[in-house]
Amino acid sequence: MRRSPKNVKIAWNHKGLTHYGGVVFFHEFVRVLQLRDFLSRHLVDFRLHFRYTLSQVMLALVYPIVLGLDRLETAALLQANGTFQYLTGLPSYPDPQTLRRFLLHAPPEFRQQLHRFNDRLLRRFIHQPEHRSRLILDLDSTVVTVFGRQEGAEVGYNPRYRGKRSYDPLLCLEANSSFLWDTELRSGNAGTWAGSEELLASCLLSIPADIREVRVRADAGFGFDPVLALLEEQAAQYAVVARLTTALKRVLGGRRYHRLNARWEIAEFEHRLTGWPQARRCVVARRKIEENEPEPTLFALDRYL
Repeated sequence: MRRSPKNVKIAWNHKGLTHYGGVVFFHEFVRVLQLRDFLSRHLVDFRLHFRYTLSQVMLALVYPIVLGLDRLETAALLQANGTFQYLTGLPSYPDPQTLRRFLLHAPPEFRQQLHRFNDRLLRRFIHQPEHRSRLILDLDSTVVTVFGRQEGAEVGYNPRYRGKRSYDPLLCLEANSSFLWDTELRSGNAGTWAGSEELLASCLLSIPADIREVRVRADAGFGFDPVLALLEEQAAQYAVVARLTTALKRVLGGRRYHRLNARWEIAEFEHRLTGWPQARRCVVARRKIEENEPEPTLFALDRYL
């Protein structure tokens, strides 16, 4: 395998320079982390015959993402870029069909390998540049629109492109480091709570043993009892958006609110929603509806939002 260059002078004054030239910094980052060796040691190759090593194929899939190339066919331009291949140490850039065949033939066990590999990376880097004792996990969902008939994409809630197929993945990010801690791909018509409990369980399982405090913030897709019970079993501090049921809305009007600032009032109380084994602490904030109020995203209750 061709070795990486030792004596390279980097300059940014060529008229034909593209934004792909910045890949040299990412490559240096990969080299310092010894990521290629890390891939070789922790992933088992499922192929019988191959031209590229498993670590080379994995990096060939990563580079287009870093460069903003969203399709394998678009990444074909890297095949004619000798400078790119020289800087990354690849003998040549794989043909898009080679990468597509690799993804299609990968067994389900390989996905599990990648998941474990990602967990190892997280446990290795979460304490960089210094050791930390607290994690803040943010759980949310998003909509990813696709154009075509990609596998698993379905028509569902899509505020920007109504009627288009989409995915509705669940995401977990660590707030202080911005690490993508875990994710679960769902079809666009997935139920609000589908996969929430499984994602949270996976997130908690990959937390290093030396983390003493875990805080979780989540949207209403995680506001049901199995998820809340799991958080309480792990002694995690959490703030989850409550499901605004009719019964809960009735309770909010009779609360005693305290002024938080010039605009907002706040109240807290113990309440047990249907399906909860016990009451839980609820916090609600409200403000008066202003004149010429734009279309609110909060629900209205009398003169308040």
